[in-house]
Amino acid sequence: MRKGMLVGRDAQILALSALLDRAIAQAGGAVILRGEAGIGKTALLAHASTLATARGMRAVGVCGVQAEVHIPYAGLHRLFRSLRRDAPAPAVEIESPYRAAMVLLDQLGTRHQRVLVAVDDAQWLDRGSWEALTFAARRIGSDPVAMVLTIRDGEEVDRLLAQAGLPELRLEPLSPVDAGVLLASVAPDLSRPLRERVLEQSAGIPLGLVELGSVAATSGDARLLPSWLPLSTRVERTFAAIVAELPTATRALLLVAALDDGDDVDEILAASSRFEGCPVTVDDVGPAVATRLVQVDDWHRLRFRHPLLRSALYQSAGTAQRRRVHAALADVVVADSDRHVWHRAAAAAGPDEALARELTGLAARAGHRQASGAALAAFQRAVLLSGDAAERGRRLLAAAEVAAEQGDITTARQLLDDVVDEHLRPVDRAWLSYLREGLLITGWSGAARLPVYAGLIDALRRDGDGQRAMNALAAMSLRFYWSNPPPETIQAFLTVADNFDTLTDDPRMIATVGLIAPVERGAVTLEQMTRLLIRFDLTPTEQHVLGVSASGIGALDLSAQFLTAATAGVRAQGRVGALAQVLTSQAFAAAFLGNTRVAVPAAVEAAELAAETGQPAWALTARLIHGHARALTGDTAAARKAADHGESVLLPNARLPMLALVQVVRGVEALADGRPADAYRQLYRIFDADDVAYHPYLRFVAFGHLAEAAAWAGKENALRAIVPPLTRVAGECGSPALVTTLRYAGAVLAGRAEAFGTALAADLSSWPFERARLQQAYGAWLRRQRRAAESRPLLRSAAETFDALGAVPWADRARAELRASGESLRRPVDPADTLTLQEQQIARLAAQGLSNREIAERLFLSPRTITTHLYRIFPKLGIKSRGELSQALTGKFSDGR
Repeated sequence: MRKGMLVGRDAQILALSALLDRAIAQAGGAVILRGEAGIGKTALLAHASTLATARGMRAVGVCGVQAEVHIPYAGLHRLFRSLRRDAPAPAVEIESPYRAAMVLLDQLGTRHQRVLVAVDDAQWLDRGSWEALTFAARRIGSDPVAMVLTIRDGEEVDRLLAQAGLPELRLEPLSPVDAGVLLASVAPDLSRPLRERVLEQSAGIPLGLVELGSVAATSGDARLLPSWLPLSTRVERTFAAIVAELPTATRALLLVAALDDGDDVDEILAASSRFEGCPVTVDDVGPAVATRLVQVDDWHRLRFRHPLLRSALYQSAGTAQRRRVHAALADVVVADSDRHVWHRAAAAAGPDEALARELTGLAARAGHRQASGAALAAFQRAVLLSGDAAERGRRLLAAAEVAAEQGDITTARQLLDDVVDEHLRPVDRAWLSYLREGLLITGWSGAARLPVYAGLIDALRRDGDGQRAMNALAAMSLRFYWSNPPPETIQAFLTVADNFDTLTDDPRMIATVGLIAPVERGAVTLEQMTRLLIRFDLTPTEQHVLGVSASGIGALDLSAQFLTAATAGVRAQGRVGALAQVLTSQAFAAAFLGNTRVAVPAAVEAAELAAETGQPAWALTARLIHGHARALTGDTAAARKAADHGESVLLPNARLPMLALVQVVRGVEALADGRPADAYRQLYRIFDADDVAYHPYLRFVAFGHLAEAAAWAGKENALRAIVPPLTRVAGECGSPALVTTLRYAGAVLAGRAEAFGTALAADLSSWPFERARLQQAYGAWLRRQRRAAESRPLLRSAAETFDALGAVPWADRARAELRASGESLRRPVDPADTLTLQEQQIARLAAQGLSNREIAERLFLSPRTITTHLYRIFPKLGIKSRGELSQALTGKFSDGR
């Protein structure tokens, strides 16, 4: 029958065979088998396993179970057991779905045998397992691994697949001819009228053809239901009729198994005995196995032949009966506190505030383990059990936040729609307003509602919920930075922050205050952050917020140090969603420091990870920063594309202050392209308080480019008008970026050797791009003064620095000035330019002495993939061993120009 169900699937079998062959050739990959219930996905997956075994591959698999969707990493734990032949082995400790993906890749990549990972009913995997498996699936390109996942059609599935980004192989209903062939193999002796009825009712769905054909063959048309019923309903009722003929004890254990979130036979029998009030033994499983309704493997795990059988059992049981089953399961799994709570919740007949509080705690624990799917399910069940209207509202808000973190904006909006505003406490009512705006329900309000949020945070603090208040203040600070709030709003938030007497030494508070008031509190924040730099007990989260705050004040050198540490820490934790944010921040600091060697790969990885983890706002920011970095390299086409895309998203959503990032990209692109007047026009919008792209704090880090554009375009008078107010701001906040670039502006406006000498005498060791920009300006001035010999060392140094940073147009201009002085300097060839971005990352980490496994952990790849990349890197660099990497990457070679 299994073979028969593959009628009409030649194209799909060919595609799966090709996937397996590529895996054998160490070019692994993954595919999604997609289609409606009963279309034959499971049969095709089983056939793929047979094909894999015939090729000498090992086939391991796992099946999603609807009852387990609330158990963090339940599916992945079962897959790990399948990978271990000596199961039951201890469960793998999972910190996050992405760390779990790395454990899976490591286990698959270090085996000598080629592997097929077969995942059935993936739509019913818990969210953590789904994210881990799809994350791993996108990273098995150099491993002898194939992954095939089956998934049932549905609206939720569309969203999941869009985020997964995996190729799909769709299964459609069989053609009339193929349907007839399949039916003939199942029920060859049907009368013509009965055959036509089965074909019509099955509509080309293989499961319908097999099950309804079998019923028709044994019972005629007596048990064929009306065709207006959905096929799934007809098949479910067919299964229910089969179950109804089984002994009472067997029916009981099947119902318990259908509602159980585990698959252990002993557990199912124990709960069945409680449910029935008499012993149910392993002998009672026999009739279900004999009728092929279930299978029991060598490790006493029970699996249903088809998911619709679970549905049939569920539908056939009444509400009271299902509650009794869950009560029995709760008694059996009492040692597992989380499962115990879940089954008690499912057994509850009405509101139970105490149980709702337990579920809320369970949701919080799941959230800490980055099991957002389990957290959302727990919050939603807690909402249904809530006896307190205000607590119900708060749980709805929490559930909406979790759904939004998953990237499921539709569910988040639905949950917020269920909130009854008048039932909320005043604090939660304000938080509802914040969530509605943040989820694009009411639109972006800019700074208008910020005072309301200040009151919300202060009310939380006064109510004794200091930690939640601190979290809210920290979350608000970045939003605050991009809102251009008026002075009175800034002061209101500072007053709220100052009321946190017990948290004044909290690194997050220091960073938050710096973002809220970069001018008013900038100097004191810089002093505090400089002291924190030598602390060894900072968490990656604290390092990240400190790095963001330092960038906001313009302490880019300080920011780079915090963010480098944060990146390493977050990678080690496997928090990929957070890593996307940290890398975006790191790319921001590096781009404004002119360091394209760090900015480009960080921005590319950040954009990819942000898209993978459902963070569109961070993905957009990373793309804009990538455009900025590409402009510095001279890739003006990529820069213009990034700017156009950013503007197309930001303008319609009224995210106007963030347009400053677009103007940076356009301004730097114009500078790189030799259009200084256009560069000045684009950049000046950031400095014009009447422009929608105005940003008072981005001026700190963009002023160097504006000053260069003004000097090059002959707009010295316009620059002179800008310098005094910025000098006053720099005096108040001490922004290092602004102080440094004001020295440059002062020197080019003065046009005297003494002014250039004074500017260069400052400590610019942390500002190589700005030092090179100043050297180039001074060298060009000296050449025009016919002091060519004095200009050459400055121009040579500037060109070499720009080359090292990857700022090609700036380096070319320095070389042009040098040629005009009578000396030529060829452009060096960077060996890394022959490598892809990922190869560059791998090569540089290998050159630092990291092992393949350590590199794999940092880049979320398998060790085998790292090995494969290194084999490709060596010939590109003209080397033969790992020991030559460092010299190859730092060596200077000429391209003859």
